[in-house]
Amino acid sequence: MAAQIADYLAGLPAFLAFFVVAAVLTILFVLIYTRVTRHNELTLIKQNVTAAAIAFSGSLIGFALPLASAIDNSADLLDMILWGIVALVVQLVVYVVVRLFMPRISERIENGELSAGIWLGATSLTAGILNAASMTT
Repeated sequence: MAAQIADYLAGLPAFLAFFVVAAVLTILFVLIYTRVTRHNELTLIKQNVTAAAIAFSGSLIGFALPLASAIDNSADLLDMILWGIVALVVQLVVYVVVRLFMPRISERIENGELSAGIWLGATSLTAGILNAASMTT
């Protein structure tokens, strides 16, 4: 029993390092993403704008999925950080591309139009799933 506990504790530093770095990358994602978008997600969510919550949730999950894949498949912490940055960039590109096809998406989300929030959230989530799967090859 003591040997098992020692084995688990031996892995604790690596767990903490990956978890803390992943949390920092997630905070960095939130800070950058909310600056890049033309609408203020956090303010809108505080105002109970469901479209903003759906869109932002999709982008956050769309970032977290490939970040989890990077944690699982990385050789070391630096490798995970680099793939985490790739995941962040992909989500920013998704927002820009969605804006090309729907230039008023931010305005529509601010106005609480659920279809716009669902579209952006689903597109972000889809890109995150594809991004995560691509990281496993």
